[in-house]
Amino acid sequence: VQLQASGGGLVQAGGSLRLSCAASGRAFSTYAVAWFRQAPGKEREYVGAVSWSGTNTYYADSVKGRFTISRDNAKNTVDLQMNSLKPEDTAVYYCAAGKEVGIRYYSDTIYYDSWGQGTQVTVSS
Repeated sequence: VQLQASGGGLVQAGGSLRLSCAASGRAFSTYAVAWFRQAPGKEREYVGAVSWSGTNTYYADSVKGRFTISRDNAKNTVDLQMNSLKPEDTAVYYCAAGKEVGIRYYSDTIYYDSWGQGTQVTVSS
């Protein structure tokens, strides 16, 4: 599958943004989708993931309770709703897809073979 992330921007601390990951290609519904982020000078960090069906979602502790991942397989999209944003959430956000059947740890980048181009999120204090 091919992925394209969108929806980034500049927001004040405490605000909200909604990112979207649009997928093209066949069998998207068999893929788990994750969001990662990378801040300048830092390693890529896991944000969260959603299972192929959308039934199960998983989050990093740093975003739990603030971020929500949802997917619509009919539209081939996965969204990341980000609330109560903090300056430390500033990063380039990437969506990634990997065959659900092959994933052991949703937080590990090695299980994802399709990546979007990234979208910048900047949270001002």
